[in-house]
Order: sequence, then structure tokens, then C-alpha cells
Amino acid sequence: MRCKKEVYLIVGCAIEVLKVLGHGLVEKPYERALVVEFELRGILFRQQQRFDVIYKNVNVGYYVPDLVVEDQIVVDVKTIQRITDHERGQILNYLKISGITVGLILNFKHARLEWERLVL
Repeated sequence: MRCKKEVYLIVGCAIEVLKVLGHGLVEKPYERALVVEFELRGILFRQQQRFDVIYKNVNVGYYVPDLVVEDQIVVDVKTIQRITDHERGQILNYLKISGITVGLILNFKHARLEWERLVL
């Protein structure tokens, strides 16, 4: 499994964040708390890194993922009822745009963390 160790480290951080903050907040505090947790654990990441969206060799915009961990995993922070095909499709498009092959959706909506790992 690609990036297995890293995915479990990220999920562990997310569980800690949910344990401390609780559920029911909007997405940004969870993203920022993950940044703090990554820093405390020495996990390399970039927050709000910008990737160009190219259509037929023309730049038509950009995509800014929540977090990119160790240049290997796009992390998308959510507070939604449940992860659906919409979010899965979104992260797969993010992976195509960024050139990164592993994506992780973290959903902080409920008392128990919901997460999914996707590979392009």
C-alpha cells in the first residue's frame, strides 16, 4: 500500500485533533489544528499550496488543496454528513492536477473521524 505509514500518521493526528477540539466546528479550525499537530510530530507539510489547472496547454485557473504532506499526500479536510462519490471524485481530480498519487479525505463532522484514502 502506497504511503501506508504516512497515511496512518496523518489519521492519528486527525484523531487527536478531533479528540481535543470535538466535532461540529467548520473546516478551517480542524485544518489549522492539523498544522499544529503536524508541527508537533515533525511531519513535513505545505498548507494552501497552489497548483495550476491546465486545459489544452492553457492555464485556466488554479487549485489550492488544504494540505500536502511530505509532497506525497493531498489532504482534504471536510465537515460533511458523510464522504460520498462527489468528494471522492473531487480528490481524484485534485490528484490529477497536482501530480500527487495519494489523497486522504478527513471528515470531522461526527464524534468519530471518518476518513478515506484514495490512489490515482
